[in-house]
Amino acid sequence: MKKAEFIALGISEELAAKAEKASQEELKDYVEKSNHDEVMEENKTLKTQVTERDRQLEILKASAGDNEELKKQIETMKQQNAEQEKAHKAELAQLKLDNAIDAALTAAGAKNGKAVKALLDVSKVKLGEDGKLGGWDEQLAAVQKSDPYLFAEKQKNHFRGFQPGASGDKKPGIKVDMSKMSYEELAAYIENNPDAE
Repeated sequence: MKKAEFIALGISEELAAKAEKASQEELKDYVEKSNHDEVMEENKTLKTQVTERDRQLEILKASAGDNEELKKQIETMKQQNAEQEKAHKAELAQLKLDNAIDAALTAAGAKNGKAVKALLDVSKVKLGEDGKLGGWDEQLAAVQKSDPYLFAEKQKNHFRGFQPGASGDKKPGIKVDMSKMSYEELAAYIENNPDAE
């Protein structure tokens, strides 16, 4: 957590600075789940490829007697390996795109990422070399406008504590003298009492 987040929880500034340093020390070796998933997917694919290549070598050993047949098999295997590599790169790119979209949905305050994702046309969203999503803002804005209930409301800073001129028992017909309030007090009073006279 950052120092500002600790302060927002009501911790003193000095203690917040110490807590931030301890938090950073604790998380220095942290790996994000999206990165972990990408590495695990790549590891699984590489293991599959190694197994397939070992099988191909055994086939080559068995047919080593016929030179022409061996050349054909080698060419076929080269083509298969190139296709597997292309498919692997496509899977990895899709995984990175999915992780970037999930992170962007979380940052946008989506209550249910799967539900919001179903409303998006993901085929129009592209992941750039810089890791930013292209075509994302338009897609997200359209869903936020059409289905705002799928997103958490932005928190407003509300005036808390004693509110000058506001009493605990609001009786109709009681008028408050707003001329004795400061600008901040007046703004808070009007925000909390929109129908005040």
